[in-house]
Amino acid sequence: MADAAHDQPEYDDIAIRFLEALWGDGWLSPGGPEEVDRVLDGVDVVGKTVLDIGCGSGGIAIHILRKHDAAHVTGFDVEEPVIRHAIDRAALCGITSGIDFVQATPGPLPFPDESFDIIFSKDALLHVPDKDALFAEIFRVLKPGGTFAASNWMIGHDGEPSQDMKAYIAAEGLSFTMASPARYRTVMEKAGFRDVVSIDRNAWYREVARDELERLKGPMFEKACNAVGEDYVRKNIGTWEAMQKVLDSGEHRPTHLRGTKPE
Repeated sequence: MADAAHDQPEYDDIAIRFLEALWGDGWLSPGGPEEVDRVLDGVDVVGKTVLDIGCGSGGIAIHILRKHDAAHVTGFDVEEPVIRHAIDRAALCGITSGIDFVQATPGPLPFPDESFDIIFSKDALLHVPDKDALFAEIFRVLKPGGTFAASNWMIGHDGEPSQDMKAYIAAEGLSFTMASPARYRTVMEKAGFRDVVSIDRNAWYREVARDELERLKGPMFEKACNAVGEDYVRKNIGTWEAMQKVLDSGEHRPTHLRGTKPE
């Protein structure tokens, strides 16, 4: 399983240019390498095979290969533009081995059983509506004794979203199907994962997002407008303002997840 299916890519070339202007070349989610390192804290990646689900434009996969000394990293995404950018970025970085990028339509992951030592994901799983099927697939392609480590955007509850949350999701215009940390834990344990833990990152991103919004309005406004056009930037300023409300209220809860597959 991966992102929900769409006739047109959600992360097209314009979206990629905008997000990379905000977060750095190759990065389509916040926090950069430091947040990836926090997600992987305590996970021995050296010499291991890694799957990056929802790999975006490749920065994370390249970082895991280089900084964490993985034997091989496979980046997977359902959207063609991001995979194209990821392949180009790896080539630009002079990487000729140890990494590949795979695109496939939403559904079962296109990998054999027990293919990877570690499965990683960064702020992508919220696009998948069927969490049970998603984690059954993640469990299937993970080797026994392997680790799942992810960051994901979540909602603080599984009830009706507030009007502010509905307004934020509408502003994003993306296939967000948020669930709570408790829901993710239940689904992971049902799939067979053990030692499931979650770490709340709301306080961290609440302040990071505030800084992102101020940068969008100020120092990087002109740069972003040159990259994607003023209308696109102003639309996203409105999205960030809507997001800040639900971060401040605590309803929007970025969270780290960790679990292991029994030997």
